[in-house]
Amino acid sequence: TDNEFIVDTNAGTLRADQLLVATGRTPNTEALNLASLGVETAYGAILVDEHLHTTVPGLYAAGDCTDQPEFVYVAAAGGSRAAVNMTGGEATLDLSAMPAVIFTDPQVATVGLTEAEAIEQGFSVDTRELDLENVPRALVNFDTGGFIKLVAERDSGRLLGVQAVAGEAGELIQTVVMALRARMTVHDIANELFPYLTMVEGLKLCAQTFTKDVTQLSCCAG
Repeated sequence: TDNEFIVDTNAGTLRADQLLVATGRTPNTEALNLASLGVETAYGAILVDEHLHTTVPGLYAAGDCTDQPEFVYVAAAGGSRAAVNMTGGEATLDLSAMPAVIFTDPQVATVGLTEAEAIEQGFSVDTRELDLENVPRALVNFDTGGFIKLVAERDSGRLLGVQAVAGEAGELIQTVVMALRARMTVHDIANELFPYLTMVEGLKLCAQTFTKDVTQLSCCAG
């Protein structure tokens, strides 16, 4: 008889004929004989620094064979910088504002530090979380499932990171990258102009909740 996988959830019972267990990927470096060269690895991943330099002088690596995050834009940036450094340059790859998107429905997007990571790094943090039912674009889309969370340094208000679950989370997260690079505060973001009826306006609204009750504001209140 065929196997059936049954999972009981608070949204009902899910039944499936097949179960996919995804355990991740490991770099395909076994045949490169790296140990004999003195190249250090961790679980097959080549260890590199911000210059894409391996543990062997003059030897560089980039992409998914390294211990850097497995994103195509990280690999492309790493490859170009490694090439510059191989020819005498001093290029670095700064991953402190690296966006990551999971293309589920809704999308999950993150950049910078989570609240737990910020606390672990010694920051005193202040956070706000805004449900999408407070974002006009989400209301127009009849798709209010999700949230936007801002993590900020308590005293200065400097933005440290954002996590978002939304239909277009991947689109709004790049704005956060720019804000992190510019070392903007949540107060800067709250006072910035955002186009009305865009999902990214949720960043402004969430930033405003550090000082205001956005449910009491009129539409696009500055």
